[in-house]
Amino acid sequence: MAETALARPRLQAPPRFGPALLVLALCAAALAGTWANVSALLPRGGWWAAIVAPDHSRPADMLAAYSLAPRLVVSLLAGAALGLAGAILQQVLRNPIASPTTLGIEAGANLALSAALIWAPGFLAFGREWVTLAGGLIAIGAVLLLSRRSGFAPLVVILAGMVVGLYCASFAALLTLFESHYLAGLFLWGAGSLSQQDWGEAIFLAPRLAVVALAALLLLRPLALLGMDDAQTRSLGLSVAVARLGALLAAVALTALVVASVGCIGFIGLAAPGLARICGARRIGHWLLSSALVGASLLWATDQAVQLAASAYGGTIPTGAVTALFGAPLLLWMIPRLRLPPGSGWNLSLGSGTGSRRTVLCLAVLGALLLLALLLSSLLGRGLEGWSLALPGDPASPWALRLPRAVSALSGGVLLAVAGCMLQRLTANPMASPEVMGVSAGAAGGLTVALFLLAEVGRVEQTLAASLGAFLALLVLLLLGRMSRGNPERVILAGIAVGALLDAFVSVLLASGDPRAVLLFNWMTGSTYGIGTSAAAISVFGALGLLALLPLVRRWLDVLPLGEEASRALGMPVTLGRMALLVVAAVATALATLLVGPLSFVGLVAPHAARLLGLRRPLGELYGAALVGALIMVAADFLGRNLAFPWQMPAGLIASMIGAPAFLWLLSRKQAVA
Repeated sequence: MAETALARPRLQAPPRFGPALLVLALCAAALAGTWANVSALLPRGGWWAAIVAPDHSRPADMLAAYSLAPRLVVSLLAGAALGLAGAILQQVLRNPIASPTTLGIEAGANLALSAALIWAPGFLAFGREWVTLAGGLIAIGAVLLLSRRSGFAPLVVILAGMVVGLYCASFAALLTLFESHYLAGLFLWGAGSLSQQDWGEAIFLAPRLAVVALAALLLLRPLALLGMDDAQTRSLGLSVAVARLGALLAAVALTALVVASVGCIGFIGLAAPGLARICGARRIGHWLLSSALVGASLLWATDQAVQLAASAYGGTIPTGAVTALFGAPLLLWMIPRLRLPPGSGWNLSLGSGTGSRRTVLCLAVLGALLLLALLLSSLLGRGLEGWSLALPGDPASPWALRLPRAVSALSGGVLLAVAGCMLQRLTANPMASPEVMGVSAGAAGGLTVALFLLAEVGRVEQTLAASLGAFLALLVLLLLGRMSRGNPERVILAGIAVGALLDAFVSVLLASGDPRAVLLFNWMTGSTYGIGTSAAAISVFGALGLLALLPLVRRWLDVLPLGEEASRALGMPVTLGRMALLVVAAVATALATLLVGPLSFVGLVAPHAARLLGLRRPLGELYGAALVGALIMVAADFLGRNLAFPWQMPAGLIASMIGAPAFLWLLSRKQAVA
């Protein structure tokens, strides 16, 4: 049988241990956790009798029979399904970064179920698994359509998947905000809660997963051939399109069934196949089986640890969030050991770009558009009596309320766009941005820690905590990028891991039930509601200070993308330059995150838009990206205030919903945007 070499570990000698040993180790940890959980519930023993023939007059027996036992079975089934789905996706796409999470399948399934609960509950009568299957298929279909022109290059596929996933997550967050009375438990469920009250979910999952797993078994030989080049596969008589479609359908079905039952459990489908491959699984059948077993044992062990932590500290902890706390470090360890396919050819085009006169004209037009947008956002708006103009100077005019919000949104867009542009030039990586590389998540993590540890958190403490979190996330990514010699696929994989780790940390705190978690959730959506004149003035000074600093770092941004050796030959202090730019990018991201939350998409879209306009020299690109980012955020704030009036839609979420389609359009037109 053919085998894929995508995720083969870079080891000359065979591994000393195989997947079986890893599965045994995980099962041993899971058994220890199960023993502790059951012993705490039934200290006098009689576990088997309590599960098989529970005494309905004893609450402990009922919990063991209808909560602990079915939860254990569901964790095994869901983990095996996600591990198998991840392996199929990686084999079909010949991409070791592919998984239900990175391709947006889970986010699409989650959004479909959320939307059906609100707008079309009648569809659920046919079965919630069909709703999630449709959402997952639409998501993966969009990803494949966008990456088709690149020949499904790994970097393009993952970038498209990340954008589709972010768009679906943003839309689902909006539904959660507006329909909280319908979706009160959806946030906890969406984070991957394995809590069970009976055997219903286990009975639901088992036969359906068995059918899909059997279909995957029948696809074993086509899957093996799909690991080869398409021309070779066709020469052996296999229809590549049909085989790929069937395998993708099986992977999406496995994911949709899990999402329909227990929500999004994000990291198992990415970590399990990679761990199985690193441990020595080579032949396709062995790898698929090992991936399923590793996924099952990994989720089983994680869920038992979650139950131990919940019983010790109280509250409800979503298992899906905790899998990232365990899975992200595993993935970070895997990154240097994965043999990735050749680069996709995505490189930043950092040429001379347009002439100085045309650059000035382009910036002037963008500046005029921004000023017009700012005036319209402050003057025009909806009220109780419909649309009206708010003129300055009138005490009863809402001008004084609208202007600070528009100005703070503008400042946040400038800060994010400049940070994204700096990161893209610093790493010579077109998909580098605060959102993709986990920098925004680092800022959110730092602010979350400060919020839960400090008695009082003022503006200064918030800025320092967010800046420290963003800077630490950047340092980790820079270190991993250095170990990976700047390989773009490894950088994005590390960014996904760091971002997932920090997002999981925040999700666990959000699910803790602490009253501060509600404030944290509202802030993370990127709402400018409540920003006053003083906060807006501070944000403007921060944005202007950053823009004034840009000419001082122009040469660094022009030389550092050429590489370390070339930079040193030109007399550039590489270490000092990189550290200074990292500090500037971290502080800018932190300030922007405080203003518009970590969910916006400006840091990735704005630099590409500036280069699309022909602004490729450092200063022109930076200032152009700043103006584009400001335009996006001002428009997002205006739409958020007026689209669903009197409801307020967060500017950060609206920006992600504006930026995601824009970037997907760019991606469909130009597989190498820069």
